[in-house]
Amino acid sequence: MKYKFKTENTCAKFIEFELNDDIVTNVKFLSGGCPGNLQALPKLVEGMTVKDIEEKLGGIMCGVKKTSCADQLAKAVKQAYQKSK
Repeated sequence: MKYKFKTENTCAKFIEFELNDDIVTNVKFLSGGCPGNLQALPKLVEGMTVKDIEEKLGGIMCGVKKTSCADQLAKAVKQAYQKSK
């Protein structure tokens, strides 16, 4: 199923992704952000489980912000997975 998540306190305003059971695919960051990072992250997480993404990316901060695009992705996939159950 396809999901769209509105981020908080990051340059990218939205994250789109697909969730099939607990497997994440087709991640896209939309409306801003650091182009290199936002091209790399989707490639790195393609086919990973929600749990793996949470463990590896959850809690990463960007500068003085208490979140990051990576952290927001971890939150987004967790939220979508919980809703899908």
